[in-house]
Amino acid sequence: MKTIFRIAKTELFTLFYSPVAWLILIIFAFQVNLQFTDLFSSQLSYKSLGYGNWNVTSSLFSSNFRGLFPGMLRNLYLYLPLLTMGLMSREIKSGSIKLLFSSPVTNTKIVLGKYLAMAIYCFMIIFILALPVLFCSVTVKDFDMPLALAGLLGIYLLICSYAAIGLFMSCLTSYQVVAAMGTLTILAALNFIGDVGQDIAFVRDITYWLSISGRAFEFIHGLICSEDLLYFLIVISLFVIFTVLKLNSGVQKRTILANFGRYAGVFLIAMLLGYVSSRPSMMTFYDATHTKSNTLTKGSQEVMEKFDDDLTIVTYVNLLAQDYYYGLPRAINGDAERFKQYTRFKPDIKMEYVYYYDKTNNPNLFSRYPKMNLEQIAQRVADINDLNFEMFMSPEEIRKVIDLRPEGNKFVRQLITGKGQKTWLRLYNDNNKFPNETEISAAIKRFVVQSPKVGFLTGHGEREINRNRDRDYSAFVNNRDFRNSMLNQGFDGFSLSLEGNNDIPSDVSVVVIADLREPLKQAEVEKLNKFIARGGNMIITGEPGRQEKINPFIKHLGVQLMSGSLVQEIKDLTPNIISGNLTKGAGDISFRLAKLKSDGYKIALPGTAGISYEENKGFKVTPLLVTNEKCSWNELETKDFLEEKTELNTTIGEEEKSLPAAVALSRKVGEKEQRIMIIGDTDFISNGELSRNRSKIAAANISFIPGMFEWMSYGKYPVDTRRPHSKDNDMHIGIEWAIWIKIFFMGIIPFLLAFSGCYIWITRKRN
Repeated sequence: MKTIFRIAKTELFTLFYSPVAWLILIIFAFQVNLQFTDLFSSQLSYKSLGYGNWNVTSSLFSSNFRGLFPGMLRNLYLYLPLLTMGLMSREIKSGSIKLLFSSPVTNTKIVLGKYLAMAIYCFMIIFILALPVLFCSVTVKDFDMPLALAGLLGIYLLICSYAAIGLFMSCLTSYQVVAAMGTLTILAALNFIGDVGQDIAFVRDITYWLSISGRAFEFIHGLICSEDLLYFLIVISLFVIFTVLKLNSGVQKRTILANFGRYAGVFLIAMLLGYVSSRPSMMTFYDATHTKSNTLTKGSQEVMEKFDDDLTIVTYVNLLAQDYYYGLPRAINGDAERFKQYTRFKPDIKMEYVYYYDKTNNPNLFSRYPKMNLEQIAQRVADINDLNFEMFMSPEEIRKVIDLRPEGNKFVRQLITGKGQKTWLRLYNDNNKFPNETEISAAIKRFVVQSPKVGFLTGHGEREINRNRDRDYSAFVNNRDFRNSMLNQGFDGFSLSLEGNNDIPSDVSVVVIADLREPLKQAEVEKLNKFIARGGNMIITGEPGRQEKINPFIKHLGVQLMSGSLVQEIKDLTPNIISGNLTKGAGDISFRLAKLKSDGYKIALPGTAGISYEENKGFKVTPLLVTNEKCSWNELETKDFLEEKTELNTTIGEEEKSLPAAVALSRKVGEKEQRIMIIGDTDFISNGELSRNRSKIAAANISFIPGMFEWMSYGKYPVDTRRPHSKDNDMHIGIEWAIWIKIFFMGIIPFLLAFSGCYIWITRKRN
């Protein structure tokens, strides 16, 4: 080791006696500090303007768009070749390599000494990056130091890998420029090799693992993964050993085949280690972030702990669907990344792909080939994508396996357990497209917890769940393409008829009565009352003008829909459009509703009846949505709110005050708490209202729905995927410090580096 340290010391002296090493440090420091001071000044500006700060550590260092660390990664590959190009090529060109060969020092020690020198220099580069981190640890309140340190570790391992590659390339030639260009070529190859051979199953895993692209990003985002850590160590070891083999070949006479065998053997061992380390069962992880943003939330972890069966994710890929390319062989490794958080907890998850072609909703494709049949179009698409058409099953063949027409023959996944349980996981018509943790965990939770069955009453003109009219409820109940639909959040909604002699089934969790247009029959009332008596949960919605249809039924609950219609004066909106305020009680029954309230959201109620209630019927009554105290009342006279002028008339009992538009009822029935929700409006969660945007109301109707059904299901669904709040949301200094920070980082630090370099260089010249 003493010999290795002496060689490293000599190499460092040689390095720092030249202006190149100092010039690289100065340029790098200026580049780092320029970006950092801009980012830090932006955070100070946000604070001074009253916007506040949020998740400052990630914003400064980890953000993919502007973060300091990702920004530096884009340029680091340019610096190392300039340093490593002379490590061995200088010895070769000057002839001193022969003296090294004839010395008692082994080639292994020479290589390790020179590499140690580069590792120390790389640490100096990291120290420059660490200065902003140390500064923020003092100036940012509750700075997330583990996140920043994980990022520094990832960048350090990356540039050490660059150094190992540069060391090897420098021993191949006596020309330093050629060595530098060769290093850049290898780095480019390692960045792009991940896209090579992805259509070939045998090659796919090898080239994907070899890719260095993005390896440091998980570190930067706070996740230390054994696979990435071992990747860097394997790459470093691989090129250091290659360098030793190259030097040994200069003093030991062997055939070309023997030398090739040595290189191939080392490479194969590295690939074997890489393959083993990349197996899910061999991986370990450490999430350094305070919010644990890189791992499953507590709610999802609880689901995975309860799930103890085998799991296979079968992906059905229709060549004629719009999103077919997400499941092609070349995209399989990237697709597996979407479930990586789950394979950490269940490494034996299997992923299978089934390829077929069939008619689907893709008008752009079919309009381009109007004279071709399905098979011909599929053949054309396969040829364009350089795919083997034989791998795709015909419509007749796929239907013998499974009928995907109810799913629209779209890109869809089916989760299958070892016991044969099945559920669907879909793509959605939004910007994110793929299911997030909430949807994936909800699908898996179906295997461990019985999904709540929600029956929507029919037969009396109620809103329907299988029609797409504006007034109906299909969007939030069973729309397969809508992420927030009950279907995709773990609920099973179905139409419930009270015809016949049978009572409401015992496995029904919630009954929804949405806008009765015809009164209930006595036999139906008795069935509903039995359901309530046994503790069944219920959601009841009404409409102004139809209060008499539902009031007789809910009277025994102590609740009545008031005559008339609530009005509220909002500029440019008709008076009967209410901006419902969430109450503290709403926040108490659901964290989702509490979040809406704290964020200042309202619930738009396009025509709602007020609610009166009494609390002597055995229920605890909690108002959920209320109108404003000012400019709001229960209008008893006006019928046509578009044509007639609405005025407060106190002589007929109209009173300006806050009135409830939705209430929650609860009581103890046996061992469970019964929950009933009554709302004076039915349209607020209709298809039409959920797609409507009103600039005057910051409405969050779609977000109110999961809060409703979360309460009804006792928190079982939707899955709670909340994370801890970030703590680093403030700074100890103000905008007045911005100029001094720029002077220190962009002036003093580069000056000190330049002064040190000049002093050492001049001193050496004098000596």
